[in-house]
Amino acid sequence: MARYTKEHKQVTRQRIIERAGRRFKLDGIDGSGVSTLMSDAGLTNGAFYAHFESKDDLVANVVADQLRAQVERYGTLQPGRAGLEDLVRDYLSPEHRDHPGTGCPSAALLDEIGRCEDGAKQAYTAGAKAIVDEIAARLTPGDPRSARGKAIALYTMLVGTLQLSRALSDRKFADEVLEQGVENALTFLR
Repeated sequence: MARYTKEHKQVTRQRIIERAGRRFKLDGIDGSGVSTLMSDAGLTNGAFYAHFESKDDLVANVVADQLRAQVERYGTLQPGRAGLEDLVRDYLSPEHRDHPGTGCPSAALLDEIGRCEDGAKQAYTAGAKAIVDEIAARLTPGDPRSARGKAIALYTMLVGTLQLSRALSDRKFADEVLEQGVENALTFLR
């Protein structure tokens, strides 16, 4: 039996997490079996338990990783409210709507996360708080706590708008929902 270094195992684990994140956002958590997830990572089913205790453990790790990466991307935006305006336009874009596999895990998985085990819910809660904190810090850099309610409202507005747009079969109406969502969010930020 081949022995791998710790670094190799960590790289493999991260590959599984990244590929599972994409698959979960495309097919849902319940719609993604371990066999498919491991195949996406180029591994056999047997390798799964060398990295995760259970599928629930994988889900919790994926949720944490996806939200951590999302917060890191927010750090590349322009400072302050200008960055929030860019975030709104990017988040509520047709490109984001049409490519859920590379987008926000909240808009793609929120209903399923609510039915997950505690580990995934705790990972989601920590990630959601980090996103809200990032938004609040941009709203009022000197006193982010004072903007927490407004940050929560903006976050829920973005996620809900994107989910609704994705659910519509009428493309013109779906685009209208996004456009109105951008307008509403920017008005809300003023």
